[in-house]
Amino acid sequence: MARFKQVNLAVHKMDETLDFYRRLGIDIPDDKVWRTHSGAHHASDATGGLEFDSHKLSKLYNEGFAAERGRVTIGVELDSREAVDVLWTQLLEGGVQGLQPPFDAPWGERFAIVEDPDGNPVAIASPVDPSMRGAPYDI
Repeated sequence: MARFKQVNLAVHKMDETLDFYRRLGIDIPDDKVWRTHSGAHHASDATGGLEFDSHKLSKLYNEGFAAERGRVTIGVELDSREAVDVLWTQLLEGGVQGLQPPFDAPWGERFAIVEDPDGNPVAIASPVDPSMRGAPYDI
């Protein structure tokens, strides 16, 4: 059976990206950031579940790498519904692009999406509250 291991993001702006995820509350220790004379090229969060690679490094270990291919949505969970709204406001006040304002999602989370410095969508969500579940989307 497959188990989740990590999410790897190939990023244009490593230092800005690391600052963004640290502002979200992700623990990215300085000793988990690999730098060369040309800058940072790899970093991992404290758990190893989220990793960042520069485009230069990505091209070295993935011959099929192309910056314009696909995107991922990274999900982070906060402690409460209120925390979603607070973080959304703080991030937008700090210049982060908002993609989806906070709302009560039909699956029971308070949910919003912002964009990291490379344009990757980042979902910020509360824990699921079964009492807040609503009708599913009609797609």
